Amino acid sequence: MGKLKGKVAVVTGASKGIGVGIAKSLAAEGASVVVNYASDKEGADRTVAEIQQAGGKAIAVGARVGVAEEVAKLFDETKKAFGTPNVLVNNAGVYSFGPFSDFDEKELHRQFETNVFGLLLATREAAKHFGPEGGSVINIGSVASVMNPPGGTIYSATKAAVDSITRSLARELGANKIRVNSANPGPVITEGVRAIGLSEEHEMLASYVQQTPLGRVGEPDDIGSAVAFLASDEAKWVTGQVIRVSGGLQ
Repeated sequence: MGKLKGKVAVVTGASKGIGVGIAKSLAAEGASVVVNYASDKEGADRTVAEIQQAGGKAIAVGARVGVAEEVAKLFDETKKAFGTPNVLVNNAGVYSFGPFSDFDEKELHRQFETNVFGLLLATREAAKHFGPEGGSVINIGSVASVMNPPGGTIYSATKAAVDSITRSLARELGANKIRVNSANPGPVITEGVRAIGLSEEHEMLASYVQQTPLGRVGEPDDIGSAVAFLASDEAKWVTGQVIRVSGGLQ
């Protein structure tokens, strides 16, 4: 029996990358999983199909996390399909890197709308739908919040906000039996990382590997396993924690 049997989990931004690894890990532990996507329906449907082929339960629901009405629809569809949700993984995120001299106001709004505002909207809606037994919110942060890499000023700022929000909401929502934690990955090889020209051999990633005690970059299922723990009753006494899931990179 999986440690998440009977749980209903919403994973935002689960059509690709880390989100896929998280959705599969939760489903493998017995959760019914809602695979959220903003635009990549094909990727979300593929994730659902892979979960179902492995014997799990999943549906795909399109919704932009930065739009309150769409977030409300996401949870309405979750309840119709699987009943009361009790796990939210705020994985949806966007990023770009470049010199601060090329700072763009539109990019500032883009990253904060998804990485911070969307996380807050989704958590607010989840808290309305969680039952009297409460639930678990897991935010996906980043070691960038403390490593502050050059060229990542906006992204680092959004992830520093996620750290702070995690601790604050854990205090506020604890009375409702809702736990709030953050899993903060280091570099993870995903489609998005490859799309911007990075690979394990890239100079920047190679330098991170040299600083990582476990000697490699991460894979999506590395993050998924940690999230499955935080979502489970095994972590029932864990809240307000920012946990680096980075192979020791810090």
